[in-house]
Amino acid sequence: MTLRIYHNPRCSKSRQTLTLLQENGHTPEVIEYLKSPPTADELRDVLQMLGMSPRDLMRKGEAVYKELELGNASLSDEQLIDAIVANPILIERPIVIAADKAAIGRPPERVLDIL
Repeated sequence: MTLRIYHNPRCSKSRQTLTLLQENGHTPEVIEYLKSPPTADELRDVLQMLGMSPRDLMRKGEAVYKELELGNASLSDEQLIDAIVANPILIERPIVIAADKAAIGRPPERVLDIL
């Protein structure tokens, strides 16, 4: 099974999730999404697997969320996806993808449900 984690090594939940996967015998492909952000198409696929809207995936406490006024209800999903791609810090993390399923590791144990 192909296993990927969208990972931020500075995030404690992301580190905990990666460690949990490794302790359970998994060696995921680690994607440091701040260095290699997902494309709009990849993000759409992830959102579909998560069953979430772009706004649901966004870290609303980030300064850029407020600066870009991304809380504006008139923004379309495509506009929000473009904002996420341009500002990957907005992505809630970590995201683990196993085959055609995805989960956000908050709490880290949640990702075990998709394995």
